[in-house]
Amino acid sequence: MAAHFVVVPQWQGSGAERAMRLVDGADAIRGDLPASATTVIEVPLEAGDAEQTGIHRFSSLRIVRERQAAALAAIDGVPITIGGDCGVELAAVEHAARGGRTVLLWLDAHADLNTPTSSPSGAFHGMVLRSIIDTGLVAASDVLLVGARDLDPAEEHAVEHLGIPMIAIDDVGDAVAERAASGAEQLYVHADLDVIDPSEFEGVGFPTPFGTTVEALVAAIGAARAALPLAGAGVTEFAPASPEAASDDLPSILRVISALTRPSPAG
Repeated sequence: MAAHFVVVPQWQGSGAERAMRLVDGADAIRGDLPASATTVIEVPLEAGDAEQTGIHRFSSLRIVRERQAAALAAIDGVPITIGGDCGVELAAVEHAARGGRTVLLWLDAHADLNTPTSSPSGAFHGMVLRSIIDTGLVAASDVLLVGARDLDPAEEHAVEHLGIPMIAIDDVGDAVAERAASGAEQLYVHADLDVIDPSEFEGVGFPTPFGTTVEALVAAIGAARAALPLAGAGVTEFAPASPEAASDDLPSILRVISALTRPSPAG
């Protein structure tokens, strides 16, 4: 099944100083996507209100989630969500998980396992994976945390308490295959671009040393897709400093998108 891109230039879930640049990043990626297979979600201009949730800008996040869910329900093809901040993954994973037991490959420098009470920032992009697990969309044992190297104490506790596997990037294929053998039916790939080492990729709000290479990231996605059919994917957190910087980073992003959309033996 062909890919369909859902561009969500959401910035309200980010805690970065350069959060608004996520809009520029989403627009830059959209420029290289096929217009006939791309849907753009309108994001409110206003920051939004917490609405007593403990989540900053929650009202805007709620509106985007509703619009994104409606768009996902209307498209044909495998949805590839383009952020925006990582918060866009909640609606995307919710849509994909309706297809059966899902392995969630979480390629990210951060675990995104905080809650509104544990988060030091109140930014939803640091809570989205915990929300996915706590709402029962994906079992904690079917989440593969890859590349995470900047965890808060509460997130470290969550990894241990919930039993979330932390996997080396070279072991991704085997880890996905093990879950396929135990009955998992499909794969969702989340790629926060800060999983890549800053020496290779600069356009993120929270660059974190000792990341992976683009080559290893692409290989891991390919290995995962060889083990299970892809139900959806997300590429998030592109926040270029300038149009020139965006041009420098786009070839790497397009390699990641190609790894997600090229034909795979598992479908």
